[in-house]
Amino acid sequence: MSISSINYSSSVLGAQIRNINQQLTDLSTQLSSGKLSQTYSGMGNNEGFAIAARTQLSNISAFTDTISNVNINVNLANTALQSLVSMRNTTQSAAASTNQDINSAGQTVAQLTAAAQLQSMVAVLNTQSANHYLFSGTALNTPSVASASDIINGTTTQAGLKQVMAERQQADLGTNGMGRLVLSQPSATSVQVAEDVAGSPFGLKLAAVSSTFTGATVTAPSGSPVAASVDLGANNPNNGENVNFQFTLPDGTSEQITLTATTTTPVPVGSFAIGATPTATATNLNNALNSAISTLANTSLVAASAIEAGDNFFNTDGSATGGAKNNKAAAPAPITGATLLSGTAPSDSIGTNFAVNDTITVNGTTLTFVASGATGNQLNVTDSIQTLLSKIDQITGTSKPSTVHGGVITINTNDAASLNITSSNNAALGALGFGATVTAATPPLRVGSVPFGSATTLVNGSANTVKWYTGNSGPGPARSTAQARVDDSVTVQYGAQANETAIRSALQAVAVFSTFSTSPTGMNSPGQISALSSRVTQQLLPQPGQQKIEDIQADMAMAQSTMKDASARQTQAKATLQTIVDQTETASPDQVASEILALQNALQASYQTTAKLADLSLVKFL
Repeated sequence: MSISSINYSSSVLGAQIRNINQQLTDLSTQLSSGKLSQTYSGMGNNEGFAIAARTQLSNISAFTDTISNVNINVNLANTALQSLVSMRNTTQSAAASTNQDINSAGQTVAQLTAAAQLQSMVAVLNTQSANHYLFSGTALNTPSVASASDIINGTTTQAGLKQVMAERQQADLGTNGMGRLVLSQPSATSVQVAEDVAGSPFGLKLAAVSSTFTGATVTAPSGSPVAASVDLGANNPNNGENVNFQFTLPDGTSEQITLTATTTTPVPVGSFAIGATPTATATNLNNALNSAISTLANTSLVAASAIEAGDNFFNTDGSATGGAKNNKAAAPAPITGATLLSGTAPSDSIGTNFAVNDTITVNGTTLTFVASGATGNQLNVTDSIQTLLSKIDQITGTSKPSTVHGGVITINTNDAASLNITSSNNAALGALGFGATVTAATPPLRVGSVPFGSATTLVNGSANTVKWYTGNSGPGPARSTAQARVDDSVTVQYGAQANETAIRSALQAVAVFSTFSTSPTGMNSPGQISALSSRVTQQLLPQPGQQKIEDIQADMAMAQSTMKDASARQTQAKATLQTIVDQTETASPDQVASEILALQNALQASYQTTAKLADLSLVKFL
């Protein structure tokens, strides 16, 4: 019988020693790295939670970077917007100044101030962040607006604001300088004022006439073209009695001329002499009215024309104030807002009638005609044209109500590109003066024909007019053109466009004010500057119900607040998630050191035992 020797490598004790050595190696690695294991499998049963926590921590890190980058853009945008507010207010204060001294270039100090502010506004609107333009919508690599020089003076092939204003002024004044009005005396004792043509968007529009003349006959504005008259008849007016003509100007403002009968010599301003006979008095009234209209046309009308030309040039997206003018066409007979869509006789209806179940579709929304009791998107067949226009305005959301003047319907819209009106009854729509499809001329708008003084239309001038806004519009609101996810379920919108209503209207007013010039020595020049200054002052004042630059700032502040809240939540979550990871994967130095010491003691004991066993012989064993 043989006795096998003790084999260390295959013995239980040898395996135990190797295991202790491996544990010591692992613990040493833990002590040096601070981690429980170098592999996920060695982390323990809770490693799944740690892996999920690490994913969330990575997301938070990405959100933190995004918030930081977005905050840079928002802060730059806010700084730019605040500068625009300051420039707007500076120009507004200058325009409101009583100092209206005109220099040799035909401008005031306030206008020179506006010119400097325009240059600064253009520079601010072309602000960049990391080579991206902040006010270009989605066109990040495109400047937001053209240069101030191109906007005002145009290029070699495209007209600028100055030329558009000059053309519009000629069209509004007319060939006789009377604001497209014609004065006449149909009879020896009467005076008539008439518009030169029906449906023209230019010049002064008769709104109302009234008189306190004893025994006189007053005919209110009516017909196509619109005309109004005063007939003294067989009676002279008494001293102090007056006649009042009210006009609507191209920019929507109103002006009036009041002329008072007088026996005073010389005749005071705003009066006319009572003659020996009603015929002589009528002649005096006609002359006084001619002079008063000429003055009005060459002062307030010129200023209103400049304001409206600015809208024609700048209002390229048709938003908020004003709106593009739609096709204007005369109906077969003069109609008013009170004219019925369907009546018992041609005198009280448009002739070709809408019937029950006929429809009119406005920008995709259908209005249906019913016999009576109309609600919602319904119309009674006996409703008036004004009721129809009100329904259309509700659908389009126009800020400038549609009108009927001189037998001509004008449909206004804040978005010329989208206006589309059709009807199941084309004949009835035609009786309103329209074709089968009603669309609007797309801005910028230019005077439609030459000579400008007799033009009757505005047309799309995009092919030969400077495009002042060079960024992108939409789709959707301006703020949605730049979006960022700042939390798992939170997205902020911080885009901006230079053609937003608040920015555009401020730039428009400053540009018009700085561009307008007059004769340094003209008799009507002070009146032109005064009328323009008051309009610019009003236009630069924030208006109730209209977007303000401060509203855009509020949107940006809301985005920042949202990001701040998200960041605070993420900070808390980050601490909790990091604790989970640390508890799962981090080795405690004290615990590891204690375990290493215990293993070292165990290993020493094992080595001593192994040594004794290795020295063991049969003799010693026996």
